[in-house]
Amino acid sequence: MRCALVQRTTFGHTSQAMVEIPERPAAPLQVAVSDCLLGSPVRYDGGHKKSSLPHEELAGLFEFIGYCPEMAIGLGTPRAPIRLVGLVDEPRAVGQTNQRDVTDALQAEAERVAPGLRAVSAYVFMKNSPSCGLFRVKVYDDNNVPTAAGSGVYAQHLRKRLPEMPMEESGRLFDPVLRENFVTRVFVYAHWQLLISTGPSAAQLIEFHARYKYLLMAHSVAHTISAGRLLSNLSGGADQILACGQAYFCELMAGLSKPATRGGHANVLAHLQGYVKQALSSADRSELAGLIESYRSGSQPLLAPLTLLRHHLHHHGSDYALRQIYLEPHPESAALRLRL
Repeated sequence: MRCALVQRTTFGHTSQAMVEIPERPAAPLQVAVSDCLLGSPVRYDGGHKKSSLPHEELAGLFEFIGYCPEMAIGLGTPRAPIRLVGLVDEPRAVGQTNQRDVTDALQAEAERVAPGLRAVSAYVFMKNSPSCGLFRVKVYDDNNVPTAAGSGVYAQHLRKRLPEMPMEESGRLFDPVLRENFVTRVFVYAHWQLLISTGPSAAQLIEFHARYKYLLMAHSVAHTISAGRLLSNLSGGADQILACGQAYFCELMAGLSKPATRGGHANVLAHLQGYVKQALSSADRSELAGLIESYRSGSQPLLAPLTLLRHHLHHHGSDYALRQIYLEPHPESAALRLRL
């Protein structure tokens, strides 16, 4: 995607005037989920896989919409289990006992469902499922030996159709880093969908990036640079601006898909410290810098320097710094950063 060049936009620190964009959507956000995870008896054996994740651990953040593609294509329950066979990148979903191939039906179901998923902000899948698993699903060769790990047919097709939508497996959400990363991406995605629905101007796209710049930086400096360049020069009509915006959003979500490291967080904390550095006493500057370095080295949790930084920003910081989504990327009541 090449955007027409007309005028370079420079992001200032304290001088940039705020452009109005839609408010961030409030929780709960709608999220699609494999129905068996909610306790529905839709498994091949008539059972379910109800888990504390996603619904209990993420209570209040999301409103879950259960869905089972195998039931949707008419397999019923109980039913003959299916498994993946053939090529890892393009496996077939075949019944273990009846050899019924349901690959095309599952892909067609994903194609049918995809447009309606524009109204939701993420998808949580059942792990290891030949229809819904995202990662490490067994793929069997002609000798009935699992040779590699692939993705479920339905989930794989949906991911191709909706590449920017946050998608995750329930099992991985028990990891506090992956859980916080997923929730962050869900709230970013929902905010972007709301912005795009208004037909944003070039100035609004730039303002959106200005607010998310440091959040993205914590995850990937390279994506921060490339995403910013896509919006550094904008011209043309609404269609051209929207196309540039979509290219930008692809970069944003690609960067955010990389979980932030301690080094990434510490880098952003140090940058944001610059907005209050001149207003602080020598002792306060040393205290904040020390906490940032202690976090970087692993001896302090993220909330230690972040809480102090937010305190100083509210007393001395610029409007630009206080608009940073990084300071609160998801509802603080969820306490997702306690273990980072």
